[in-house]
Amino acid sequence: MFTFEQILSDLKKKIYKPIYFLTGEESYYIDEITNYIEKNTLTEEEKAFNQTILYGKETDMATLLNNARRFPMMSKYNIIIVKEGQNLKGFDGGASKDQEIFLLYAENPVPSTIMVVNYKGKTLDKRKKLYKVLDKKGVIMEAKPLYDNQIAPWITKHIKSIGYDIDAKATQLMASHLGNNLTKIIQEVNKLIINIPKGSKITVKEIEDNIGISKDFNIFELQNAIGNKDIYKANLIINHLGKNPKTKSIIPIISILYTFFTRLIIIHSTPDKSEYALKMATGINYFLRDYINASHKYSKIKCMHIIRFLREYDAKSKGIDSPPVDDLDLMRELIYKILHI
Repeated sequence: MFTFEQILSDLKKKIYKPIYFLTGEESYYIDEITNYIEKNTLTEEEKAFNQTILYGKETDMATLLNNARRFPMMSKYNIIIVKEGQNLKGFDGGASKDQEIFLLYAENPVPSTIMVVNYKGKTLDKRKKLYKVLDKKGVIMEAKPLYDNQIAPWITKHIKSIGYDIDAKATQLMASHLGNNLTKIIQEVNKLIINIPKGSKITVKEIEDNIGISKDFNIFELQNAIGNKDIYKANLIINHLGKNPKTKSIIPIISILYTFFTRLIIIHSTPDKSEYALKMATGINYFLRDYINASHKYSKIKCMHIIRFLREYDAKSKGIDSPPVDDLDLMRELIYKILHI
């Protein structure tokens, strides 16, 4: 199995494989590879005769393979891109005629054809013959969502790659507000940099002005208020978030607080309390001091009780063993329990 970085590096060196089978839940990586092949492999003149885009819901295996077996015209390569490939019969691992004919092609693909299959939201069974054949003859990539603690470093790296800088608090603010949907993060970054000169450093002010995340009323500030046991500020932020349709959902709050209190438990459980040891144990590169201060206010036992609260309110928000309740009311109840434990 190949990584996103390996595949993109080879593509930039014009090292091509006959089949790219791009699977998984993180669509950003799948789209990036697909778009790179679509835009950079052929010239505009060559694309007219040698690049075909199919959609899983609108095509069938016979059409796909007829296009794949076609030889290029006045070009070195024939490119076939299958979007929404998860909807095309023959890739699902079941015993079917469609899969049999695809396997026959995959075992002996046309060398001049580059086939790209988007298989979003699904993965192939590694025990099946289809996976083994594709792994041997082509490229398989499984695009997994990033963990919460990987989002801020990813944002920093991406912003630096496009010629900007960003301070740590602005990065954390974006990560806490936008979650781990990389496509959404990229869209917001693109909006952010429209009015910012290249080479500039992005701060919380730019985030607030261009993305609409308030520097005073956001999930990141809520976490800080809870960490400091600032009851007044925490309730002020909750009321603000609960009245804004864009931030009214309790799910992102539960997610960030789960990460926060899990890290506090790690701090309590780490014998070596030096900053280096705690950074290594928690994965926190910035604001470690805030976490250490919060650990003085919340014992390990209290953190474990709070984790149970978070699970309880996650279930309630989804209507599990609970009648429908407004998210703002759930937020208020949850924060009250956390701050008064």
